[in-house]
Amino acid sequence: MKTSALLVALGLAALASGPAQAGPGHDHGDEAPVSTGVALPRFAAVSEAFELVGVLDGKTLTLYLDRAASNEPVPQADIELAFGGATLRPQAQADGSFAVTLAQAPGDGVHALTATVTVGEEADLLAGELNLHSDAAHADAHAHWDWKRWGLAVLGGGLGLAALVAFVRRKRASTFGAAA
Repeated sequence: MKTSALLVALGLAALASGPAQAGPGHDHGDEAPVSTGVALPRFAAVSEAFELVGVLDGKTLTLYLDRAASNEPVPQADIELAFGGATLRPQAQADGSFAVTLAQAPGDGVHALTATVTVGEEADLLAGELNLHSDAAHADAHAHWDWKRWGLAVLGGGLGLAALVAFVRRKRASTFGAAA
């Protein structure tokens, strides 16, 4: 009877610990692999007429200009960009984008920018923000603690260990007591 009660206690302790759950990126499920390449900082500025997307790579800012209604690229435009206290004139590239080299790479923080876009007789003003942050701020992404999950696991493990120790002691006592 004592052994049955001990086994029930051991089973309850095992159930209290709950199943192990892998965190994001550690579950080895059927999901397709995710690219781990570097994601460059970018911004978007939208008006009724145009959409402007900018990608920052070091000191090089590459801009992509499209018509808002059709998503059609606008390779021939005059763009004047106010960014970081300077007025910049991005130059049209062969692939339909626009590029400009900044005097220095912008630091961490939120950087406001405005772009005046002129295409023929049409002109528009677009505004956006470039949000930059250092990699050090995100280095401890896996260093968080889920106290509830850890607490249940420790409690379940402790109860299981206590039940096992009690079982072994009683088994020894009954074995040695029967020999005397």
